[in-house]
Amino acid sequence: MRTPPTAKKSNSPPKPRQNLAFDAQAFFDSAGVAEKVREFKRAEIIYAQDDVALSVLCLQSGGVKLTVVNGASRKAIVAILGPGDFFGEGCLASQSVRMGTATAITLCTVLVIEKSEIFKVLHEEHGLSDRFIKFMLARNIRIEGDLVNQLFNSREKRLARSLLLLARYGKEDKPHGVLPKMSQEMLAEMVGTTRSRVNFFMNKFRKLGFIEYNGGPQINTSLLSVVLHE
Repeated sequence: MRTPPTAKKSNSPPKPRQNLAFDAQAFFDSAGVAEKVREFKRAEIIYAQDDVALSVLCLQSGGVKLTVVNGASRKAIVAILGPGDFFGEGCLASQSVRMGTATAITLCTVLVIEKSEIFKVLHEEHGLSDRFIKFMLARNIRIEGDLVNQLFNSREKRLARSLLLLARYGKEDKPHGVLPKMSQEMLAEMVGTTRSRVNFFMNKFRKLGFIEYNGGPQINTSLLSVVLHE
């Protein structure tokens, strides 16, 4: 009986992993949507609370924080956004004014799409509407998680969770563990504690090997043990 030939080994390099990031600008260009590309410097306000809401924005690069101020002038950070995230979408749900302030935390590039344009493309382009629905569902899950985190977790756990989210933990299209430049004061606002407590926990995380400083803070996945520990 004749022995079947051995399959030849391929010398070609493995195919690179597909980038799962959503290129909003390319999509909107292909769909013929009119949008503006704007750049914002660090600490520059993109829109302010109570501004008229006429557009949806998509962050292309950099980072943005969303904050809310109440009647007693107390400010809280409600979200930190990264590339690919939409914000200002409340105008699609009949919000006539912005419910919070969006501020650049790094140099960033933002796509600004008028409300009428985004309504049109959501109706006509299933690719974007699917992406947008997934984003909104993920945002709702994140908000629920943030609420549970604030109500039931210790300050140490809240800080650990915030650091993992800032490092885009679990995002396949992002370098793992890289933290954006952010002051301890800002971290304290996110966690709901003081800068001195943030400094204490950051030093503790560094000694335990959860954080490394190689030209900038980098988060190791072992930090997840703080969040999961009862």
